[in-house]
Amino acid sequence: MKNIFYCLLFSTQFVTAQKLKKADKIIVANLQTHISYLADDKLEGRRTGSSGEKLAYEYISSEFLKAGLTTHGDKETFLQEFEINDGKKISAASHLLINGNDLVIDKEYFPLAFSKNGSLTAVASIALHENGTPWFYDINELLETNKNNPHFDLIDALKLKVADAEKKRATAFLIYNTSAIKDELQFDAKSKTTLSAIPVIYITKTAKEKYLKDETASLDIQLKIEIIDKIRYGHNVVGYLDNKAPNTIIIGAHYDHLGYGEDHNSLYTGTMPMIHNGADDNASGTAAIIELSKLLKESKYKNNNYLFICFSGEELGLFGSKYFTEHPTIDFAIANYMINLDMVGRLNDSTHGLNIGGYGTSPVWGQTLSASNKFFKIKFDSSGTGPSDHTSFYRKDIPVLFFFTGVHNDYHKPSDDADKINYIGEWMVLKYIFKLIEDVNNKGKLSFTKTREATLNSKTSFKVSLGIMPDYTYSGNGVKADGISEGKIAQKVGIKAGDIIVQLGDYKFTDIQTYMETLNKFNKGDATKVKVKRGKEELIFNIIF
Repeated sequence: MKNIFYCLLFSTQFVTAQKLKKADKIIVANLQTHISYLADDKLEGRRTGSSGEKLAYEYISSEFLKAGLTTHGDKETFLQEFEINDGKKISAASHLLINGNDLVIDKEYFPLAFSKNGSLTAVASIALHENGTPWFYDINELLETNKNNPHFDLIDALKLKVADAEKKRATAFLIYNTSAIKDELQFDAKSKTTLSAIPVIYITKTAKEKYLKDETASLDIQLKIEIIDKIRYGHNVVGYLDNKAPNTIIIGAHYDHLGYGEDHNSLYTGTMPMIHNGADDNASGTAAIIELSKLLKESKYKNNNYLFICFSGEELGLFGSKYFTEHPTIDFAIANYMINLDMVGRLNDSTHGLNIGGYGTSPVWGQTLSASNKFFKIKFDSSGTGPSDHTSFYRKDIPVLFFFTGVHNDYHKPSDDADKINYIGEWMVLKYIFKLIEDVNNKGKLSFTKTREATLNSKTSFKVSLGIMPDYTYSGNGVKADGISEGKIAQKVGIKAGDIIVQLGDYKFTDIQTYMETLNKFNKGDATKVKVKRGKEELIFNIIF
C-alpha cells in the first residue's frame, strides 16, 4: 500500500484548495485502505458468485459492524442472497453408452445446446435410418458443400436436419464429422435457442474412430441427456442505522466487478486472462459507503434512518439492486430517497468535473443543488435511469441521485488499479454528499417526479429505438420490458412493462445481445411489426421507427 502522503504529492491542487484536518486525513487514509483491499489481486476482480466476491462481502460486513450498523439482510445477517441464471450446464446424470462403452463427457461426446432432454435404450446402425431408432449423421457433406458460403450457419442447418429426422420418427440424432474441415461445435452454455424435439448429441472424431468404425454393425445405444440451469449466487450487503425516524434514506454502491472478464463485459483486447481489479469501478463507491456510514452514525442528522447497501451483480445488469427492490428489507413506503455512488474515485485534478444524475426525480433537488460550486464543475442529468443501480429504485418511484466522476481509459480493463485513485478527490465528493444530506435533513419525505428514460448501455448507440428498458435479469427467450420510455414507440403502440419482445419484422431474437443486433438492421422511417408475449397471449403491433 502506498503511503497517503505519496498521494498528497499528486494532489497539490486539492491541498491548496483546502487544508486537510486530522479527521479528514483519517478518512482519506481509510478510503485508501478499503480500496487497496477490495482491488487487490487476491480478490480476483470480485466477480459475482466467486470466492473473491465472498472476501469482499466479508470485508464490507466487518466494516459495517465496526461502524455500528445493524444487520438488515437475510436471517439477521448483513447478506441478502440472490440467484443468477448463468446459462446451462450438462448434468452429471447425462451419459452415452455404445456397446457397453461409457463415453467421456466433453472428451468423447456432448449434447448440443438445443438438444431436448431425454433417455432411451435402443439398437441402431450408422448406415440405417429406421423409424423408432436413433439416427447417426455425418456432417461431412454439409461442411464440404458450404465451405465457400460466408452465410452458412451450421447450427441452423443441423436444426433443419434434426427436425426432418424427428418427422421420420428418429428418437435421437447423433452427429459426427469425418471432414477435414473443423466444425467448431461445442456446448454453448449461454444459448437460448429453441429446443429440438429429440436429443441431439455430438460424437468427437476420437470417439468415432474408437466406437463407430463399422458403419454396418448393430450398436447397443443407451443414452440420457439432461441439460439443466447453471445457477450462481450473488450477495448484497445491507446495514441499517435506526434513528427511530419516520423515513429512511438509502445509500448504495455496487462492489462487484468483472473477475477475469469471463462474462464478456471487459474492454480488454489481450489474449491472456487478466484480473480486472475495478478500483474505481466500484471499489471507490463501496469505500465511500463505508465511510459515509461512520460519518452519519456520529452525525446529528437524525431526522431519517439510513440504509446502506453494497450491491453485487451490477456488472451483469443490475441484478443485486433489482433483487433488493423486489425483496426489500425495509418498507418502501418510508423510503425517502436513494443516493448511488458508482465510479467516484477518478476526479480530474484540472477540471474537477462531477456528474450528478437523477436531478429531475424530485423538485427538492432543483431547490437544493446548484451547478455553481466553488470547487466542483457540476454537470446535471435529469433522468432517474442510467447504467447503474439507482435505476432499480427510480422504477419504484423513489427519488434518486447518481454520483459519478467520469469514464477514463482504464474503464473495464485490468488497469483500473488502486494506485490510480484520486483519494482526496473522492474525499471531496464524499463531503459534498454529506453536506447534501445535511441540507435536506429537515425537508421531510421528498416527493417523486418521473423523468425521461436514459439507456442502460451508455456505450451503445442505435439508429432506432423501440423505447423499452430491458430487464437484464430475465433468463427466458426474448427480451422482457422492465420499463417503458415516455413518448416512445413502445408506449404509443401499447407495449407494457412485463411484455416479452420476441420478434422485430422477420427477425427473431433470443436475448438482449441478439435484440440489439436486430435493432441495428432498421433505419428511421422503416415500418415493421413487433411480436410480444403478454402472459399466455401473443400480440403483434405495427410500428414505424
